[in-house]
Amino acid sequence: MKKILTILFFTMSSPLWSQQLMVSSLYDLQGNLHNPAVAGLAKKTTMGASYRSMWSGIAGSPVTALVYGSTFLEQSNVGIGAYLYSDVTGPTSRRGLQVSYALHIPMQNDTRFSIGLESRLLQFAIDKAMLIEVLGSDPVMGGASTRLTGDAGMGIAYTTKKLQLGASVSHLIQSKLNIYSGNLTRAEEARLYRHFYLQGSYQWKVDANTTVTPNFLVIYLPNAPTELQVGARVEHRELFWWGLSLRARQSWMLSAGVNVQKKLMLGYSFDIYSSPLSVFDKGPNAHEVLLRYQFLK
Repeated sequence: MKKILTILFFTMSSPLWSQQLMVSSLYDLQGNLHNPAVAGLAKKTTMGASYRSMWSGIAGSPVTALVYGSTFLEQSNVGIGAYLYSDVTGPTSRRGLQVSYALHIPMQNDTRFSIGLESRLLQFAIDKAMLIEVLGSDPVMGGASTRLTGDAGMGIAYTTKKLQLGASVSHLIQSKLNIYSGNLTRAEEARLYRHFYLQGSYQWKVDANTTVTPNFLVIYLPNAPTELQVGARVEHRELFWWGLSLRARQSWMLSAGVNVQKKLMLGYSFDIYSSPLSVFDKGPNAHEVLLRYQFLK
């Protein structure tokens, strides 16, 4: 039970887990994970899956599984994407479906401006059996253990042959969860909160065989610390790649992957956390595995 309480404490206090939406060290390889405007941007049909386990030395630590896909409708310059996800942290879980629609507007010199919309269905659940010893007769324990709600988001993206910039917002409606349904006066009301994203990348062709792609991601929530992730990925002959990234005030990320016949990608990321768990517990690391398949013409 002490380990469960540790997870709950850091869920509420650390910059990473002040968020209600999943994060990924390999976010830029998973399509429209944070921005619906990039759905179908590669003009290919893509399917994939990822699995992420954090703080592996602690029982009840966060685990996220994701299945995603996207396609491009060439005649109408429209991209469609979707993903199913399961995000479990100790006694709480978030599972749902997100669907994206993106309109790509062609411009000069193979440049495109994209506008995207997303619709999200979410089931939030509490495992009361894990909390009864700690919370006892807390009013929340008398409410429903699951809540189903929906929300929406939007995004824009600007893409050239080398540069991509995007901005988006999720949980735009800020739907209520209504976990407690009793008669007591509530000081706070559970709801979804807006997540603002700013991301970018640049492809630098070093030579005929090597491409370096610096990238960044900024995540902002009102009343929560702003998160910054910066890094770079180096790809050799379109066969294999490796990368190094930093999530400010939290962790270093080492990643590597291989491309099989330019269709199948296998990727792995290892996160080394410097705070806050490394101060209290052994094994404050994260492992993320990515599988992606592109249907080439």
